[in-house]
Amino acid sequence: MNRKPVLSIVGARPQFIKAAALSPVLRKRFREVLLHTGQHYDYEMSQAFFRELALPKPDINLGVGSGTHAEQTGRMMVGIERAAWKVMPDFVLVYGDTNSTLAGALVASKLHIPLGHVEAGLRSYNLAMPEETNRVVADRLSDLLFCPTETARRNLSREGIRKGVFLTGDVMYDLLLSSLPKARKIGLKKWGLARQGYFLATVHRAGNADDPGRLASLLAGFGRLPEVVVFPVHPRTRKALGRLPKSRLEDNVRLVPPVGYLEMLALEAGARAVLTDSGGVQKEAYWLGVPCVTLRDETEWSETLTGGWNVLAGADPRKIEHGARRPCPKGAVRKAFGDGRAARKIALKIVGFV
Repeated sequence: MNRKPVLSIVGARPQFIKAAALSPVLRKRFREVLLHTGQHYDYEMSQAFFRELALPKPDINLGVGSGTHAEQTGRMMVGIERAAWKVMPDFVLVYGDTNSTLAGALVASKLHIPLGHVEAGLRSYNLAMPEETNRVVADRLSDLLFCPTETARRNLSREGIRKGVFLTGDVMYDLLLSSLPKARKIGLKKWGLARQGYFLATVHRAGNADDPGRLASLLAGFGRLPEVVVFPVHPRTRKALGRLPKSRLEDNVRLVPPVGYLEMLALEAGARAVLTDSGGVQKEAYWLGVPCVTLRDETEWSETLTGGWNVLAGADPRKIEHGARRPCPKGAVRKAFGDGRAARKIALKIVGFV
């Protein structure tokens, strides 16, 4: 069968997770060409994830690596444009809100190739975040906008974007549902942890990792907690930690290398609370019924705040401590992220478009 080509663009860990849910469904109907920009180039942040999630090996790897936003996005655009001329796709698919998303959206628009945005409509309303600019631009340029929640759909409607907008649910929820049985088999023994006897922390956003004062405040908050804080360290954050005095790291904070997707689910599910600046981890904690403390002043995922499952603490050590120590909410987790069939809904909308 001569299937129409679709160019899917990924470059960072959250996008690998989303693609792992959507790619198998997409390949039943299209000839998917998977392009990895190389935005995340560390082995544990890239190749290991592809292996664990059974993602197909990228057909194209640009290997752009790190750099300023302009350098990184520019190199991506050059590589994506060359790939697009070679593949001649009928459709381009981008995920989330990274520089890979922005570069893919700009190239597709300039080459007049139909564009779809998975995770459209998210807004933090904080333009100091590079991710906010990326997602707003991608939404403006997309022909099909796949919203994970009703809130995302309403955000687009308020901005006058209504054509091509579809409420599909969250593909990350699809993957979590199918992966949870495997994750639960991992257990906590390899880390020497007991269920609800530890906290789990992740920090990776530029606003936290690249600001020494803010990073030190986060560590101070972790140090106030009564149990061990397991902290899988993103490569960017590890470099930043190396610039801080060692005295800033309390004895209860245990730095560990980045972990795989299934291991992360296992750690999240067993934690007393999760402390994070990651949007994906906020959602996973919510779906798992684990209290979350978001290390930011706002969140795109306002649904997770319902019932007190997620609280915003910024970098205030007292708020971090209070949020992490709070009793587990009694209210049920609200089903705001779809029915676990988002990938199928997205694929069918693309079929109907191209």
